[in-house]
Amino acid sequence: MPKKSAGLILFRGVARGLEVLLVHPGGPLWAKKDEGAWSIPKGEFTDDEDPLSAARRECEEETGAAPTGEFIGLDPVRQPGGKLVHAWAVESQFDAATLRSGTFHMEWPPRSGRQHEFREVDRAEWFTIEDARRKMLKGQTPLLDHFLRAVASSSA
Repeated sequence: MPKKSAGLILFRGVARGLEVLLVHPGGPLWAKKDEGAWSIPKGEFTDDEDPLSAARRECEEETGAAPTGEFIGLDPVRQPGGKLVHAWAVESQFDAATLRSGTFHMEWPPRSGRQHEFREVDRAEWFTIEDARRKMLKGQTPLLDHFLRAVASSSA
């Protein structure tokens, strides 16, 4: 059974158009990666968990933000590795400077026997749609198209 994750596209309107919030994964494996490394705040969930509840939980765990408002459901996207990503868009004025991410433990350096604690997300940033396409994982970029269609139809 393919893994499933759920996440939120936080968005805001600014003078130059729409911006979306992306997060950069923490830990040493992602430290020197930028373009093609960012993601929406998301995480895995199980069959007995409501996907929207999981998306909200994961966003809060990764950013410290607990968005409220109208959650706009988007079509799920299958990433190249097979994971199915369920996402919702919600308007937000999250201040990226207030980022508070959860942590995880991993052995580092590999085969050293030493466990280190790393933040799940080491930074968050608002991007224009064009910039977000370059920054985010390629397997998630179709979410931007779903998002733009959903926002256009909800404002029509």
